[in-house]
Amino acid sequence: MRCGGNNNLKSDIEIAQETKMLPIIEIARQMGLEDDEVELYGKYKAKISLDALARLKDRPNAKYIDVTAITPTPLGEGKTVTTIGLGLALNRIGKKTINCIRQPSLGPVFGIKGGAAGGGYSQVVPMEEFNLHFTGDTHAVSMAHNLLAAFIDNHIHHGNELNIDPNSITWPRVMDISDRALRQIVVGLGGGTNGYARESGFDIAVASEVMAILALTTGLKDLRERLGRIVIGYTYKNKPVTAEDLKCAGAMAVLLKEAIKPNLLQTVEHTPCFVHAGPFANIAHGNNSVLADMIASKLADYVVTESGFGADIGAEKMINIKCRVSGLKIDAAVIVATVRALKMHGGAGRVVAGKDLPPEILERNDEALIAGSANLAKQIENMRMHNIPVVVAINHFTTDHPEEIELIRQLAIKAGAEDAVISQVWARGGAGGEELARAVVKAAEKPSQMEYLYDVNLPIKQKIETIATRIYGAEGVEYEPLAERRIRLYTRLGFDKLPICMAKTHLSLSHDPSLKGRPTGFTVPIRDVRASLGAGFLYPLLGTMTTMPGLPSVPAGTRIDIDDEGKIVGLF
Repeated sequence: MRCGGNNNLKSDIEIAQETKMLPIIEIARQMGLEDDEVELYGKYKAKISLDALARLKDRPNAKYIDVTAITPTPLGEGKTVTTIGLGLALNRIGKKTINCIRQPSLGPVFGIKGGAAGGGYSQVVPMEEFNLHFTGDTHAVSMAHNLLAAFIDNHIHHGNELNIDPNSITWPRVMDISDRALRQIVVGLGGGTNGYARESGFDIAVASEVMAILALTTGLKDLRERLGRIVIGYTYKNKPVTAEDLKCAGAMAVLLKEAIKPNLLQTVEHTPCFVHAGPFANIAHGNNSVLADMIASKLADYVVTESGFGADIGAEKMINIKCRVSGLKIDAAVIVATVRALKMHGGAGRVVAGKDLPPEILERNDEALIAGSANLAKQIENMRMHNIPVVVAINHFTTDHPEEIELIRQLAIKAGAEDAVISQVWARGGAGGEELARAVVKAAEKPSQMEYLYDVNLPIKQKIETIATRIYGAEGVEYEPLAERRIRLYTRLGFDKLPICMAKTHLSLSHDPSLKGRPTGFTVPIRDVRASLGAGFLYPLLGTMTTMPGLPSVPAGTRIDIDDEGKIVGLF
């Protein structure tokens, strides 16, 4: 299925394991980091001290490139592959470039997607450590989150001095494994010695507000303050109760003292890659850490990062949430598209994870491709709406027809893209992305100034409706009674001046995963609105959303094993 001048059909993990890595200290030195700013975690990975940011603060910022996508199929469209490959290619054409990406959740690693380090000859190594425990950041997030959960129930058990209404508690527990059986549970069963019986549940760890805070913080002092602002529920008089009120925020910050430092790895071509934080894009804001980007932007000519899912989700949140915090401005966006996804959006067939693609997607079908390209056109429009130049990267597969590639190029340029370029980085590494790199440089050098979509001082409903109508193309918004109550409460409490982080499906521009292409005439239902005061945003829930995934009928973990020599196999 894969493409491009290399007949090697080795798996991603085989390619990664055959890569001769350089000691990570050499990568750090080449970047311009000093030895005392590099904290080694073994030979091939390291954490970077935040002292580096203070030392480099007066340097100019790099060009800032965000890789996003059309609305994907359940298989994903190769966004991380393209992100890493573009970084490789930019380095090859003489632009000092650093990649910045998220750490994957173990939920998808053992669930549907498998590894998330890129793929083929465009990936980050050591990919096994990248995809598994890594440097323990996600575990630290889980520990900090669950410590607060334990403090809540302990406080109620010992007399509830703060007068917390147990029915108002919004702080669940978390774990970084997909487990649908834990979505709704009852804690405290077994009598008074085991605590106060109440309904609760588990989220996946990367959906934790603590993970969002880790990704958005600008330093240790800021981290401590954000943790203190976390609202866990309300008193019987509807006053917010915070982690600071429970005297837990300090201990949470201690657990995250090392996790706040960005992690440094290398690619298969020995270029640098920061891997830090992992918030989901359909639930949280879906981007790597502000700190990694800020440090990288002082060390490179170009920083290439990635936003989760389509441009309507991760990229919109990057601009209107993350960039407000970092102060960085995106100079160009790359939208990844595939022939298979555009045909699916045009009604040619259904793509199901774990199953072969249907014949109607593999056959040439210009009619479906033209119809499905309406989704691409809308995502280009979404980036242009923020005054960001766009380059479309057509992630190539061997089943693609040359006429289809040319048709996509024409349609993309007609929709407002600066260019549309075939990408063969999976098969050829940086060499397969040089044309894309040159197109991105040309777009990034155009005079432009990224613009936010909305003023944060607008009323909550107006911000929600701006995103729904302008980014998703909705006709309007409907608020369920719970959402109405929350909006009134947050406005009264002064939480209404925060940006909005919509929680919605990644499989459609709308709230309904069955609506493909560029749907019109739909109304977005807002089921609830929750407050992430520590992260610094409000997140409406659009329709049915789950914050704890379930495993598929055949989990990816069934293919993962270890041989007698300790070599990991089956990890994508």
